[in-house]
Amino acid sequence: MVDLGQAGESLVAAWLEQQGGEILQQRWRSPWGEIDLIAHFPATMMLAFVEVKTRSSGNWDQGGLLAVNARKREKIWQTANHFLATQPQWSDLNCRFDVAIVFCQGRSGDVGYGDLGLPANLQLGQSLHWQGYRLRLEQYLTNAFGS
Repeated sequence: MVDLGQAGESLVAAWLEQQGGEILQQRWRSPWGEIDLIAHFPATMMLAFVEVKTRSSGNWDQGGLLAVNARKREKIWQTANHFLATQPQWSDLNCRFDVAIVFCQGRSGDVGYGDLGLPANLQLGQSLHWQGYRLRLEQYLTNAFGS
């Protein structure tokens, strides 16, 4: 069974692939924490470490933005450094830290689990059924941690 967080991550992973990215890892773990997605963009020689926040209505943390605080950013940074140390083939690429905000509009009981396919050009803010949920990629913040 897919949980809400996994559904949001899968949606963002598919969107990143549409943007020319190649997903290297999903839920990559280190002693310091976890990175939701690690994507390689061959055209720009960029590596993106992506934190995905999937929220439903009534959340307290501005759709997940407040959850990516200084402590969380430090854990992601340490985990990214560990990834680069253990995967030296990627260490020469430029890196950035992105945050994706996914909004869940509720479970849709008429849709089963699995890859239901995405529109050819999924747009930010577009709602769709994905892995049993109605999801919307609300925001994608590139280089969210600054330069």
